[in-house]
Amino acid sequence: MSSIDRQNIWKTIPQKGFLGHPKGLFTLFFTEFWERFSYYGMRAILVFYMYYEVSKGGLGLDKSTALSIMSIYGSLVYMSGIIGGWVADRLLGTSKSVFYGGVLIMFGHIALAIPGNFAFFLVSMVLIILGTGLLKPNVSSVVGDIYSPEDRRRDSGFSIFYMGINLGGFLSPLIVGEVGMKHNFHLGFSIAAIGMFIGLILFVVTKKKNLGQAGAYVANPLPSEDKKKIFTWIGIGTIILALIFIFTIKIGYMDFKRFITLVGILGILIPAGYFIAMYRSPKTTDVERSRLLAYIPLFIASVMFWAIQEQGSTILANYADERTQLHFAGFDLSPAWFQSLNPLFIITLAPVFAWLWIKLGNREPSIPKKFSLGILFAGLSFIIILLPAYLGGTDSLVNPLWLVLSYFVCVLGELCLSPVGLSATTKLAPKAFSAQTMSLWFLSNAAAQAINAQIVKFYKPETEMVYFGTIGVIAILLSITLFLLSPKIEKFMKGVH
Repeated sequence: MSSIDRQNIWKTIPQKGFLGHPKGLFTLFFTEFWERFSYYGMRAILVFYMYYEVSKGGLGLDKSTALSIMSIYGSLVYMSGIIGGWVADRLLGTSKSVFYGGVLIMFGHIALAIPGNFAFFLVSMVLIILGTGLLKPNVSSVVGDIYSPEDRRRDSGFSIFYMGINLGGFLSPLIVGEVGMKHNFHLGFSIAAIGMFIGLILFVVTKKKNLGQAGAYVANPLPSEDKKKIFTWIGIGTIILALIFIFTIKIGYMDFKRFITLVGILGILIPAGYFIAMYRSPKTTDVERSRLLAYIPLFIASVMFWAIQEQGSTILANYADERTQLHFAGFDLSPAWFQSLNPLFIITLAPVFAWLWIKLGNREPSIPKKFSLGILFAGLSFIIILLPAYLGGTDSLVNPLWLVLSYFVCVLGELCLSPVGLSATTKLAPKAFSAQTMSLWFLSNAAAQAINAQIVKFYKPETEMVYFGTIGVIAILLSITLFLLSPKIEKFMKGVH
């Protein structure tokens, strides 16, 4: 397919049919809804499954180890987007990658649903990591395909798409959390598997009518004569890495702490390598190189934001379990339910933000300024959650409304940064690296969680104020810096608004 055809893919899609947006948004909205239902439902109970005692149905891991595993797992989930982006750009296209990713995720949740041991747990993690890498960046890339380059509905469409993500994320902790925490962890994981199955059925049934040619092309196809050579090298490299990993475990060199450090290093080096490779590629034009330079400070800001936001499933989950008064206003609250707060607030506020960006028109803040607002609110959310310890100490249980307020303020930042970041990535991406640039966007989350795996071990009740305060202040200072640099960044964006 020629580059001109790619630019006109949107013409193969009915442009009205879902909330005033292209009909394909319906398919992508609900596919991602069910994928996120399965993922966030599983994640809502996963950390508790790891550190609860075996007698309570858990794996009985050390709490600090469980928190670090949760962060490493999250990092690898988003890091695997590199594989998904490469497979989509060079082999399958984004649509097929979404489907095969969903299949792997479903089998990963089925593996978790089978009562077993730590080995079963590891198998499920590998399947979900690889599946999410195929699905997550590529379904967002298809959203970009359904709009023309000049369509001002794009940012609004991504906000609606983002609302679908969070609708699934809101319902699943309530349902999976209730079943998993009060009845059986494995039954909860079964519900997550069923959610992904429903999403796959919906995608297959509706994509032909609603998506046209979106996601059906391979952006930078691998020449047939090179496939055998590249696959051979990939196979050899995989075997060598596996042997090195097994050998270092056998001799006692590779332990959990060193593995965390390795993932942390990869979380920084892989994005840097991606930027360098795309910048130096002959397939990248001068204008695209300028836009890549503009993308770097946005990427750094995104890392800072997700380093705070993703602690909702680790530090704040543990905070809800052990530091929060769970009998409140006559109700017994489940600690898993607090993870529904983030998507609940996004569902409520996403339409407001989508309307606001359109209403402001030419007065709409630039992309860098939206990012600066995002990390400002994230920093403030951590300042808020340190206040209970400051006011009442760390020995008494905290009113759950403090946790609610912290989640709410962080969501304000997320709506300024995350859907805008998805949209900006589709605009700033070099044409030859469209899906891989979306993978790069998700690598900011991978880098953030790799960093979190290093720092969550410093969280204890006695260090609570210092922990939240230090991270919060760093985010606020970075926000101010990004705001001041916004005019220069906008120049490098070469007309992208």
